[in-house]
Amino acid sequence: MYNYYFRDNMMPPSVIAQARGDVNGDRIPDDVYLTGTRTPSSPFIQNITLIIRDGRTGRVTRIPLPQNQNQGYNPRLFLGDFTGNGVDNILISIDSGGSGAIMYHYIYSFIRNIPMLIFDFELYNQEYKYEVTYKDYYKVEVISEKNNEKYIIDISNRGEDYLNEIYHKNGKLKNPITGFVNPLSGMYPVDFDSNGVYELLAYQKIAGRYNADSLGYVLNTLKWQNNRFVLDNQNVAIFGTEV
Repeated sequence: MYNYYFRDNMMPPSVIAQARGDVNGDRIPDDVYLTGTRTPSSPFIQNITLIIRDGRTGRVTRIPLPQNQNQGYNPRLFLGDFTGNGVDNILISIDSGGSGAIMYHYIYSFIRNIPMLIFDFELYNQEYKYEVTYKDYYKVEVISEKNNEKYIIDISNRGEDYLNEIYHKNGKLKNPITGFVNPLSGMYPVDFDSNGVYELLAYQKIAGRYNADSLGYVLNTLKWQNNRFVLDNQNVAIFGTEV
């Protein structure tokens, strides 16, 4: 539950992103802002807050982001219809700045001036889990627990030094090795159907023995259905490698 309140003449400390569109459904464009406290001599921004000014009445709504994820780098806004009701939703994206390139993403609905969080990256990360296991003969198995799908990545062209650390000459593993899939590291609005309603394309990096040992990405397409975002399509993209 997020606390919010109204103020008639609020002056935000610093506007760091802004967009314009009808987010409350009255057919009149509204002004949407992200405000925050800039850190001196740094691009790091704290206390990031969503501000919406009703285009018809001028009334302002302040929506604080969750406390642990209301700071980061390069906060940005995107307005678009994700639910199919013809009204813009508010996509907020923030770079965490961590080594895993993890990002914070939220989507708010604001129909009738009532804020509702309809996508929370933390809930997504809890729901989409994976197993990554090295197999004999230069293969890595990736299992998506959400939909029980299995993918095999061929790493036979990763280079002799890399493979010799992991495999015997006969292709058998020297020791059991497990990798991992990072939390959400990118999410992009894409209208795959060209019908004016956006889907979400979510990226999660597949890593091997350590985070810099990148094997590819899990790409999940999420679509609004039955009042929630559901998995519509899943692919695994692999990196080009040096021989």
